[in-house]
Amino acid sequence: MENCTEKSINDIEKIISEKLEQNASFGDKIVSKIYEKAEQIANDVVKINDTRKINWDKKLDDILTSRITGYPIMLLMLCLIFWITIQGANYPSALLANLLFGLEEKISSLFVFLNSPEWLHGILVLGIYRTLAWVVSVMLPPMAIFFPLFTLLEDLGYLPRVAFNLDNMFRKSGTHGKQALTMSMGFGCNAAGIIACRIIDSPRERLIAIITNNFVPCNGRFPTLIAIAMIFIGVFISKEYSSLAASLAVVLIVLIGIYFTLLISKLLSKTVLKGIPSSFTLELPPYRKPQIGKVIVRSIFDRTLFVLGRAILIAAPAGAITWIVANTTIGDVSILNHVAGFLNPFAKLMGLDGFILMAFILGLPANEIVLPILIMSYLSKGAMLEFESIDSLRQLLVNNGWTWVTGLNVMLFSLLHFPCGTTLLTIKKETNSIKWTVFTFVLTTSIAVLVTFAVNTIATLLGWV
Repeated sequence: MENCTEKSINDIEKIISEKLEQNASFGDKIVSKIYEKAEQIANDVVKINDTRKINWDKKLDDILTSRITGYPIMLLMLCLIFWITIQGANYPSALLANLLFGLEEKISSLFVFLNSPEWLHGILVLGIYRTLAWVVSVMLPPMAIFFPLFTLLEDLGYLPRVAFNLDNMFRKSGTHGKQALTMSMGFGCNAAGIIACRIIDSPRERLIAIITNNFVPCNGRFPTLIAIAMIFIGVFISKEYSSLAASLAVVLIVLIGIYFTLLISKLLSKTVLKGIPSSFTLELPPYRKPQIGKVIVRSIFDRTLFVLGRAILIAAPAGAITWIVANTTIGDVSILNHVAGFLNPFAKLMGLDGFILMAFILGLPANEIVLPILIMSYLSKGAMLEFESIDSLRQLLVNNGWTWVTGLNVMLFSLLHFPCGTTLLTIKKETNSIKWTVFTFVLTTSIAVLVTFAVNTIATLLGWV
């Protein structure tokens, strides 16, 4: 009798497995039926007298989770958060930069007073300290704004609605609906988004989410994206609308990143990480009044300072390496220029140049330092610099052969290229695997190269270059 029962169970499991392979929604139907039955039993046992004339939770859900209004509201919410983050971070970033670089002058004076070697001052101050100053002044204010806003939406109960809206898209990509939440977290920092992948129970789907999290731009890449958009997109229309045009261009880049997240997730789920997407039955929580104090503490200490600490750990040695390659010469030419010249033919195929590609390579530890390294390279200076105005930066780039196609390819490469050092370190810690860390690096870099090569080829054939 026991053997018969065991055989029957095995037969049922086999039938369910075959059904799941034929139709991925079969599992959802099973779970839905279970929930319907549970709700029916609960309604028979427990009677709740709801005295409210209007069920506001339902009214809001009808709007926020509607196929007609849900997606536009999500997009507007995304634009609003970016606008608040970008606009709100400008003044504190400038204030912090002035403070840190003002302190650099005093440190330099101390080195002069102590009569220290020039190379020591270069490595420690112009290399390490200046790199950390850029990273902190660029990363800290946006993260200190973005993470509380993100945590506020989480506390209000809106983020589960975002996951609900995007669940179908991610399920069609062979992944988990919760990846919508981890992807959103990546806008603040890809490393934080990867840590957030812990909420995904399936190891296969968690790994897909980790690998593809890099395709949404973090706040370290936004300064480059915004500056290039202002220079080569905003310049085509009148000055009063240039900021709006640049903002829309950045939003378009973000949407391209989301598209690649879904596309590569689909490819991975059909190739190296095959499997059936697990069911994501999400019971939408009620809307809550946010606890502002807890939101600030949780977002600042658990997210902002944690991510910033890892970035500083990675960026410090990068500053030293950058200064060394820029100031060590072979035949009166710096190592930086030698390597840029070597990379130039390959970079030209992607619509870039050797200095741009070199800046991204040296910017591996932190995306924030890519633009300062590029400026330093074009000006042939031995330390990282940043221009005070967009107009002067535009003139420098144009004088070095940039066109709007170059600007577009830089934005695309910045969006799709290899994760920063902090993110790679986080991938290694979360997957406990060097293999998947290297795989992510190679995959993202290959996609960035292929996309920019395709754009440059099309632009050349059409005579835009």
